[in-house]
Amino acid sequence: MGPRTAVGPSKQEKVSPQDRHGSRGNGYYNDSPVLNNPKSVLKRQVSPEELQTPGGKYLKRIFTIVGDAVGWGFVVRGSSPCHIQAVDPSGPAAAVGMKVCQFVLCVNGVNALEMDYRTVSHLILTGPRTVVMEVMEPLDC
Repeated sequence: MGPRTAVGPSKQEKVSPQDRHGSRGNGYYNDSPVLNNPKSVLKRQVSPEELQTPGGKYLKRIFTIVGDAVGWGFVVRGSSPCHIQAVDPSGPAAAVGMKVCQFVLCVNGVNALEMDYRTVSHLILTGPRTVVMEVMEPLDC
């Protein structure tokens, strides 16, 4: 079996093509070298209160993403609120318009504003193959 390391808080997974088939992970995999402590895509930390302030600098978007054989094609990072760290340009998430820097509000109707990325990932992985994500998109990202 080829090399395999987890997409987690400090590294990106490298998975052989044989390992990818049938996987429903919420991240995506590629053949790039393993990265340690990837730099955040966020310009600054945002609070859950700031995201919910009426008239703020954020646009609410709702995505329905149908997972494929590899997963959903995005990576969630951070905590309270989580954000989209990466989007596979050829994956299901990109096809519906998901972008980096968006903040996760809800996953399948469950409020995720106060959750960390591990909890949000668990919601996605243990839910249906089709995930409904509500996000707040900064207008300046």
